[in-house]
Amino acid sequence: MLNALTIDVEDYFHVTAFERYIRTEDWDHYPLRVIDNTLRILDLLDEFSVKATFFILGWVAEKSPYLVKEIQKRGHEIACHGYGHRLVYNIGSENFRKDLRKSKMLLEDICGNEINSYRATSYSITKNSLWALDILIEEGFTCDSSIFPVLHDVYGMPNAHRFLHEIRRPTGIIKEFPMSTLEIKKFNIQYRIPVAGGGYLRLFPVYFIKKAISHINEKEGQPVVIYFHPWEIDPEQPRIKAGLKTRFRHYFNLDKTMGKISALLQNFHFVPMKDVICNVCN
Repeated sequence: MLNALTIDVEDYFHVTAFERYIRTEDWDHYPLRVIDNTLRILDLLDEFSVKATFFILGWVAEKSPYLVKEIQKRGHEIACHGYGHRLVYNIGSENFRKDLRKSKMLLEDICGNEINSYRATSYSITKNSLWALDILIEEGFTCDSSIFPVLHDVYGMPNAHRFLHEIRRPTGIIKEFPMSTLEIKKFNIQYRIPVAGGGYLRLFPVYFIKKAISHINEKEGQPVVIYFHPWEIDPEQPRIKAGLKTRFRHYFNLDKTMGKISALLQNFHFVPMKDVICNVCN
């Protein structure tokens, strides 16, 4: 089974949970760590001969075109993570389109290829922002990976389709590759446990993540998508003064991430998202 490995290329100070503590105009005042952390990830993937999809924030691409070129040179898929890391349902359709165009043009100018896959900031395409799919289609995107079929305080569509599928909109059709969940039934109630990576990878024991992926692959016959961020492999990053919940979500088990990723790379077959889509659709 081919599974999708994805990396959301953003820095620690871009994180949505820090918005109330860090102003966008102050980003330049924070030490940039995303370049070195991403290079570490590239070296790890080279070690396991694995290719992935890198959803690159336009702000990062603008600061370091070299990083985009290095990711591309090592054979990975380049995809769009927007420019300014703002929640889709907060910025509205007009600003979303501007943000999308800016980041798409930046990435295409740097790498010389058409960019047609997108992932929203903090999975913020929800039932209140499905209009974003129409804009994605109009702007030439053929694949989205922004919907998380769980209940969450920032993102999520609890009843959304769990696996790779097509969404028909007034403007056309787009493929959706949702974040992976394990569905279990208890007391006649269906529960969805997020196992797609990120904070969940840091929170859950690696054996549980492995069992969940195996179940989805073997019992349900479906590929999974795993994601993480460069800042999640960086326990030495500067600490931001924030609320207890935010600090727990952001800093918990940062020193364990690389080991867990290595364990997954040893046990499953990961490829870029476009290769999984091609395999499933053909």
